[in-house]
Amino acid sequence: MVTKEMRVGKYELGKTLGEGNSANVKLARDTVSGQSFAVKIIDKSRISRLNVSLQIKREIRTLKVLKHPNVVRLHEVLASKTNIYMVLEYVTGGDLFDRIVCEGKISEREGRKMFQQLIDGLNYCHYKGVFHRDLKLENVLLDAKGHIKITDFGRLPHVAPEVLVNKGYDGAASDIWSCGVILYAILTGCLPFDDTNLAAICRKIVKGDPPIPRWISPGAKTMIKRMLDPNPMTRITIAGIKANDWFKHDYSTPSNCHDEDDAISIQDVYEEEKTSDSPTVINAFQLIGMSLFLDLSGLFETENVSERQIRFTTNKPVVDVLDKIKTVLMEMGFCVQKKHTMLKAIQEESTRKGQGGLSVTAEVFEIIPLLNVVELRKSHGDSSLYNQLCERLSNELDT
Repeated sequence: MVTKEMRVGKYELGKTLGEGNSANVKLARDTVSGQSFAVKIIDKSRISRLNVSLQIKREIRTLKVLKHPNVVRLHEVLASKTNIYMVLEYVTGGDLFDRIVCEGKISEREGRKMFQQLIDGLNYCHYKGVFHRDLKLENVLLDAKGHIKITDFGRLPHVAPEVLVNKGYDGAASDIWSCGVILYAILTGCLPFDDTNLAAICRKIVKGDPPIPRWISPGAKTMIKRMLDPNPMTRITIAGIKANDWFKHDYSTPSNCHDEDDAISIQDVYEEEKTSDSPTVINAFQLIGMSLFLDLSGLFETENVSERQIRFTTNKPVVDVLDKIKTVLMEMGFCVQKKHTMLKAIQEESTRKGQGGLSVTAEVFEIIPLLNVVELRKSHGDSSLYNQLCERLSNELDT
């Protein structure tokens, strides 16, 4: 006899598959079809205490628009007075990390097939406007047939070098770097950047050029090096990967997932919620990097970080903060462009004698709801003018 506590709608809950700070995952069976699912159970009171309700909502919204054979599928969301239940595709083959730990490196033929599926899934996500930003071996699941399933939209060696040196980063380029780390681990059985010393790991990541074992084919070697290029501007793109001869070997073009019924992007979903000006949610590693005391950029460069960027914290509404920054910039003679929570401003030549032009960006990051970080960065230009801008914004924002 199934008790009420063991059942949610038509789903009968079973053993626990995993536990976290704000959610547990249980195996579940659809009592109508008999199909197995993984149900993520989120305690409403816990997410309220942890101030992560916005992140949970975004996770649900994101998963709803992703329908691809190489991405874990969200089937439906249920709710009670106390819990939220996310009914997810149940993937039985474990994750890629456990596979490599247990069996070691994977043959190039099988590894390439996995990599092709990983890139197909990632390409689809990027097409939808979704950037994973936390790709790692543990977030790549395997089904019963060994097919790749991307999940959990970090272990340090997966992080891109531009994140470590605190220069901001492009989500697509960062995902490519992480895929390069995953490909290296698939083909060698180990991570490309490893050391017992944290600073040494960071230096290796920023330098790039991991050691390539002799058994790796020239084509795979080239692919790894192109993906683990420490310069995001010259790092290979998904289009470049898919055009590569090594990648195309025995490659089967995936079925078209960009159909009309599924053409909504994650940006469209956010627009529905009127959150186009919502701040970017940053992860713990980025938060550490934002600390002046823990800023890792000093390990790699001699320039004083404070001379090119400044940060404020604020609990003011994001729209108000962005409007204030834009007003100040325009009053100082800058041409301003706005995209979501980022402002790009340029002043070709200062009206004041002896000062040159200045190019800056301002962006808002969310730590937790109602606590935001405003980051002002100088791309290039007059330092004295930049200092004046920083001082004025600090006074105007009064944060």
